[in-house]
Amino acid sequence: MLTTVYCLLIMTTPQSKANAEVSLAFIATARELITQEYLPKIERCLERLSDEQVWWRPNSDSNSIGNLLLHICGNARQWIVCGLGEAPDKRQRQSEFDERGPIPRVELLDKLSTTIAEVDQTIANVSANELLTEYSIQGAKATGLAAIFHVTEHISMHTGQIITLTKMLANVDLVFYDFSTGKPVHTWHVPKS
Repeated sequence: MLTTVYCLLIMTTPQSKANAEVSLAFIATARELITQEYLPKIERCLERLSDEQVWWRPNSDSNSIGNLLLHICGNARQWIVCGLGEAPDKRQRQSEFDERGPIPRVELLDKLSTTIAEVDQTIANVSANELLTEYSIQGAKATGLAAIFHVTEHISMHTGQIITLTKMLANVDLVFYDFSTGKPVHTWHVPKS
């Protein structure tokens, strides 16, 4: 009983309230970056490419955009949906890189969108207290915070690679920002023709 009272007292202190607010802000920011920044930028890239371009690779030691999309899905599902959400982990990581396609880009985008929706829902259900809970992921221990941070930066890194490959293959400016007003305004939610 004393422990419960002590825990309730700690949880109601100003410091605990600030920690909870920071935790919730971290979760909200991760969700926003994944769903409102990275996914739409990848969608913009795929709008500009053919199925053949999605599976092009500069050499045998490099990945195609198709491989990167499969890898983003596998990693995000394993770390978040399976790791934090405790869904069964059936990932076959090497197959993400061995695939040579051509899986149509529409199918890849559907798989990515579905995965991102599952990841977002799982992260949305993580409480501030669960950020410090340890989970078993890829045979190691990671906190909820570490898992969310890892997946967010992992998707960011591969989004950058996809953007670079798209600019190279399609020879286009993807126009992610409009600077005509003197300050950057994002445009990745509005497809450019």
